[in-house]
Amino acid sequence: MGVAGAGKTTVGLKLARELNWTFIDGDSFHSRSSIEKMAIGQPLTDADRFPWLDRIRAAIDGWRVEGKRVVLACSLLKAAYRDFVLDGRRQLVQLVYLKASPLLLHERLLHRAGHFMKAPLLESQLETLEEPEDALLLDAADTPEQLIGHIRTALHL
Repeated sequence: MGVAGAGKTTVGLKLARELNWTFIDGDSFHSRSSIEKMAIGQPLTDADRFPWLDRIRAAIDGWRVEGKRVVLACSLLKAAYRDFVLDGRRQLVQLVYLKASPLLLHERLLHRAGHFMKAPLLESQLETLEEPEDALLLDAADTPEQLIGHIRTALHL
């Protein structure tokens, strides 16, 4: 988890490949209208986010039933979002928080191509962010390989 530009997708894809698990990007659960809203630089409201969060929660339940192991890259910026998605699922999900400085995030988003989330929305994400107290905290400035090593060691994967 983390704000845009923290490296969730990059690290998640590589970690899933190493573990031979499925990678899912939380952005794939957004509605078309939410993606269009973000693409024109409008931050999402809680009303926009809760159907998205509900779809993620339902997906986690489905993965559990299927016995599917998944690396999910997802922002989950507020404690209320995490509580909603993870209610009754805390034993199934390990949170990893990729924390980065605003400067690093801004730089990464400026060079991002082909994604609807651009640098102008970073400020709203940072304002929304409530840092988790129950997650593995990692420095997003580390290389993806270093981050994967930290994750695998800390979570015994």
